[in-house]
Amino acid sequence: MKRTLPVEKNTYIDVIFEDLTHEGAGVAKIEGYPIFVPNGLPGEKALIKVIKVNKGYGFGRLIELYEKSPYRVEISKEELHKYGGCQLEHIRYDGQLKYKENQVRQVLARIGKLEDLVIHPILGMDNPWHYRNKAQVPVGEKDGQLIAGFFKPRSHEIVDTDESLIQIPEINEAVQIVKEICAKLGIRPYDEGAHKGVLRHIMARYGQQTGELMIVLVTRTPDIPHQEQLMEEIITRLPKVKSIIHNINSKRTNVILGEHTKVLWGNEVIYDYIGNVRFAISALSFYQVNPIQTKVLYDKALEYAALTGTESVIDAYCGIGTISLFLAQKARKVFGVELVPEAIEDAKKNAKLNGITNAVFESGAAEIVIPKWYEAGNKADVLVVDPPRKGCDEALLQTIIKMKPKKVVYVSCNPATLARDLRILEDGGYRTVEVQPVDMFPHTGHVECVSQLVLKND
Repeated sequence: MKRTLPVEKNTYIDVIFEDLTHEGAGVAKIEGYPIFVPNGLPGEKALIKVIKVNKGYGFGRLIELYEKSPYRVEISKEELHKYGGCQLEHIRYDGQLKYKENQVRQVLARIGKLEDLVIHPILGMDNPWHYRNKAQVPVGEKDGQLIAGFFKPRSHEIVDTDESLIQIPEINEAVQIVKEICAKLGIRPYDEGAHKGVLRHIMARYGQQTGELMIVLVTRTPDIPHQEQLMEEIITRLPKVKSIIHNINSKRTNVILGEHTKVLWGNEVIYDYIGNVRFAISALSFYQVNPIQTKVLYDKALEYAALTGTESVIDAYCGIGTISLFLAQKARKVFGVELVPEAIEDAKKNAKLNGITNAVFESGAAEIVIPKWYEAGNKADVLVVDPPRKGCDEALLQTIIKMKPKKVVYVSCNPATLARDLRILEDGGYRTVEVQPVDMFPHTGHVECVSQLVLKND
C-alpha cells in the first residue's frame, strides 16, 4: 500500500529543528518524516514552507524564526560573500564543535553499533579563521568586468569577492592582485556557456612555515596574452612568489586542472613544513589545506601508533607520504602504498628531502599491494589507513583481518564510512579503544577522526 506523506508541497508548517545535516541544514520531522531546511539550527522553533517532497524526505525554506538558538550568528549579505562555501557560517564556533562531536557520537552508535566507545572531546582551533593555504578561484565576467570568487551553492554563478575569512591573508592578497593585473591587461575570462575566453581559474598555494607563494593560472588556451607583462607585474607586486605555473584545460568540464602544466617563472615547487618534516608541493600535489590542524591530527595518529622504534608499519592510502614520514621518525620501517603514481613519486622525493631512508613506497591498490607484501614476509605490527570519503575498500579490510597487525590506526574524513569500517574490523577480531575527533575545516560540515584499534586477546 502506498504511503501517504504527512506533508504537501507549498504548505506552511510550524516545526522544531532536531538536528543538522553534514551540510549544515536544519532537520525537522513531521510524524517521523524528515524535512531539510537551510539555516535552521537544533532547538529553534520556526515557520517553514515545504518546497519539495520525496518519498523518504523533503526540503523546506525558513520563513520565520520564533525562537533562536544561542549558537546562531547573524550574517549580513556582505559578510556572507567572505565565507564562500562554508555551510556552518551561521553557527558560533563553539556550537560548530558541539555539533561535530555529537555527529561523530551519533553516527558511530547508529551505524557502527559502538555505544560504549571512548570518544574524546573534539580538538578545535584557537583561531578558526584564515587557515586555508590553498585557493582555487573561478574567474568570470559581470557587466563587462572580470570577476573572481566562488560559485553560489548548486549553481554556476560566480560571486565576486576580494576576501575570504577562511583563507590565509597571503592567499587573499595574491588572488586579488592577480585578478587586478589580469583585468588591467584585458585578459579575457573564460565563458563556460560559449566555451570561449582565456582565464578559467586562479590558484594560489602558500607555505605557512616558509612564506613561499605559488600562483597557478588555469587557461582554456595554450597561450596567455601579455604573458611577459603579466609575469613581471606578479613578481613585482607579490614579493613572496617563488613559482608561477601555467595549467592548460581546454575541455568543456567542471574539473579545474587540465593535463598540461608548465613552469612560467621560478621553481616547479614550493616548500612547507608540518612539524619538522619538509614537503615539496607542486601545482598538482595533494597537501593538507590546514597545516596547523594537520599536525594536531598526525600527532594523535603517532600517539595511537605508540611506536618504540622496533615496529614495521604499513601506511595504506599514503598520498605524498605525509603520515608515512611522520611515522618513519619513530618506526623501524614504513611501507607506504597509494593508487596515484604521481603521489608516490612525490612521497619518494619528500623522503629524500628529509633524509629519511627507512620508508619505501609503492604505487598500486592497497588491497592488491599489501597482500603481496604479506606473502613476501612484510608483516606489519601497526597498520595505518587514511582513506578517501568512501572509506576503506572491503578487500583491504579483509586483508587487515587476515594479517592481524597488533594495532590499527584509522584516520577518517567521514564519520559514516568510519563507523561502517570499524564495525567490520570489530567483527573481524579488533577492539576500538578510542576515537579522537579533530576539526580540520572550521565553518564547514567536515570533521576528521583518528581511531585506535587493537587486536583482541593479544
